[in-house]
Amino acid sequence: MIFALAETVAAVDPAAHANLFSGPNVAAFFTLTAMEIVLGIDNIVFIAILCGRLPVEQREKARLVGLALAMFMRLALLFAIKWIMGLAGKTLFTLPILNEAIDGRDLVLMLGGLFLIYKATKEIHAKVEHEEHMPGDGKKSKVTFAGVIWQIVIIDLVFSLDSVITAVGMAQNIWIMVAAVVVSVGVMLAVSGKIAKFIDKNPTLKMLALAFLLLIGVMLVADSLGQHINKGYIYFAMAFSLGVEVLNMVVKGKKKEVTK
Repeated sequence: MIFALAETVAAVDPAAHANLFSGPNVAAFFTLTAMEIVLGIDNIVFIAILCGRLPVEQREKARLVGLALAMFMRLALLFAIKWIMGLAGKTLFTLPILNEAIDGRDLVLMLGGLFLIYKATKEIHAKVEHEEHMPGDGKKSKVTFAGVIWQIVIIDLVFSLDSVITAVGMAQNIWIMVAAVVVSVGVMLAVSGKIAKFIDKNPTLKMLALAFLLLIGVMLVADSLGQHINKGYIYFAMAFSLGVEVLNMVVKGKKKEVTK
């Protein structure tokens, strides 16, 4: 297996052992790391929402396992780059209505997007109908640790595929890609706990996060059908909504201080 990985690295980047600290490589590393962190936001939000359904004592463990799986999946896909490129080149079937050829990459994005849409819609419905039953409320929870991890694995695969394709397009040296992925996941590990607690404490933010995941799911399905939507538009819309919600929270906090 080691020899196979070595052959893959050489095939992707013949200059893999060249100077890693050259100007272009350093610039590619910082740019790619920043991009991987941005692309990892939706991964963090999804993991935070799923882990929030678990008992308090299991949430931290599930979050760490989920992000660790995300990192290893990204690294495994990087070393399987020839296979990934093959996904985008072989037509599996053609949709008769849209007359759109679907290859392996499109199929993964489509299934992942539909899963995100289903999961986000289900969570929104549970939130609106007050069906979220936490441990200790007298009702048996259907959410299990293993079930949450499996859902994280499914969506990690989709987000990792998107992440790796972006990495290949931005850097030429595979070791630069590996370093950027490891550093970006390290940053996500550092901030994901605070993000998860913040979402749990603010129900309106959780609803906003679910809407964000719903949009990401729609974007993935559209991308699989050849309709590319710039992710920057979605991030801008969500950042604007988040800013409005934060201002709303500040105003509510000041009103409470006045009434005391």
